Amino acid sequence: MAELNPIAKRMHNISPDPVELTFDDGTNSVFTLSGAEFFQQEFQAEGTCSNDDAEYRFISSSDNESVLVGRKGPDDSGWTNVGTVVEVHKVENE
Repeated sequence: MAELNPIAKRMHNISPDPVELTFDDGTNSVFTLSGAEFFQQEFQAEGTCSNDDAEYRFISSSDNESVLVGRKGPDDSGWTNVGTVVEVHKVENE
């Protein structure tokens, strides 16, 4: 079996504790993930962000090289692509 995506693996291992994610555009936010799981190599999770009320979905790309993020706005206007996760950090309690 091929290797799991290291970003997805770290997200899975930290959840359900909050994770700080950095996106390919340099922005970062804190998320709480639920339902983080693998189906063989494919990763998927749902989550919420500490900055807004939107729903988020995280999935591995078809080539398993990236973790893609989609956002569904509170007005049910559909899903938009947020970007690609490039870093994952555990949020330390203060």
